[in-house]
Amino acid sequence: MKIQVNTDKNIAGNEELVGQIEAAVESNLRHFRDQITRVEVHFSDENSHKSGKPDKRCLMEARLEGRQPVAVTHLADTVGEAVGGAAKKMKASLDSALGKLGKY
Repeated sequence: MKIQVNTDKNIAGNEELVGQIEAAVESNLRHFRDQITRVEVHFSDENSHKSGKPDKRCLMEARLEGRQPVAVTHLADTVGEAVGGAAKKMKASLDSALGKLGKY
């Protein structure tokens, strides 16, 4: 499972952030590891320099082998909370989608 991380100009995509994201994705989606070919994670700061919360948006898209991609989004106060929320939503979506197909 390949994990690709993208950030907008307002969020610094350093190695520490990428490591946190990869850990969250792998721990939440390890059950689906054989069926996911790639996970794309997109971060944006919805209101940039302005105040107001929640403003960190995480869009996560899982590409499944032989199936249509599944995408979820989560807004939170921090990037860590955003990726954690999106990863949990993705796990629930994949449980539902693959469960209906008799895969889990």
